[in-house]
Amino acid sequence: MTTVRVVAPARLHMGMLDASGQGERRFGGLGVGVRRPAVMVSAQAADELTASGPDAERALAVAERCRAALGPGAPAARIEIAEAIPPHVGLGSGTKLALAVAAALATLAGETSDPPALARMAGRGARSAVGLWTFAGGGFVVEGGRRRGSGDAAPLLARHPMPAEWRCVLAIPAAEPGLSGGAEEEAFADLRPDPERSALIAQIVLTALLPALVEHDLVEFGAALTRLQRLVGDAFAAAQGGTFHPQAAPLVDALLRHGAAGAGQTSWGPAVYGIVGSEAEGRALADRLGDEIGAGGVVDVVPFDGEGARVEVA
Repeated sequence: MTTVRVVAPARLHMGMLDASGQGERRFGGLGVGVRRPAVMVSAQAADELTASGPDAERALAVAERCRAALGPGAPAARIEIAEAIPPHVGLGSGTKLALAVAAALATLAGETSDPPALARMAGRGARSAVGLWTFAGGGFVVEGGRRRGSGDAAPLLARHPMPAEWRCVLAIPAAEPGLSGGAEEEAFADLRPDPERSALIAQIVLTALLPALVEHDLVEFGAALTRLQRLVGDAFAAAQGGTFHPQAAPLVDALLRHGAAGAGQTSWGPAVYGIVGSEAEGRALADRLGDEIGAGGVVDVVPFDGEGARVEVA
């Protein structure tokens, strides 16, 4: 019996080009894939559609939507989630799970779907396409924002691999989750246009962040990223209680104090990250952060992902 297995790594969402989303193209964004944590989904044809494992209920809802989109000939499937990305900490758990399920079912049905089609099928990409484009190919990505009134995901503007030796020190404190659902919608609805902030963010991305990445200049990249993250965070300060999630802010400061070239909060947090130049530097930084993460917190040193999701048929 054919089994389709999809492994989709998490992503860091590093900010929006236009946080208020008031332009013709809404939001835009940038981020990067990381190899851990990841979602692992397998699917086999079955008499009825079922799902088991962590996030099974959410996976089943996505699968029902995908099967309807694939049409009456689409087979039912038994879906198993062997591993899930921690939900509501800022690592793209919902998007990566939904896209993994969609890719598995499309493959079972003999369909080959491009990334925007997968996003439509899975019902993702309404606000950000960073998760979609890191699913599709990994690397550091910049997306240009979804056209107002369009059902299509935001286009990919740039993709560049992270230097192989660079590492991410990922820290997830035991804290209240970041905003999601209705609270997230309300936070975005309350934002007002800030053309000066948006222009400065775009300038940093185009004249500092991307050039530094191309030249493998860790110091310039880290400084630009840290500045950009604070600009984006300031736009959401009223909604999340400060530039960063209250439990994330001290960790961002600690990452920078202990040697990260750049640091910030991914999405609404509370997960934070620091960027360093090597595995050894990452381990040393993680050790220093261990005393500050708090009870129940997790610190890991992870490579950046350069491949995106893997789809295997056996």
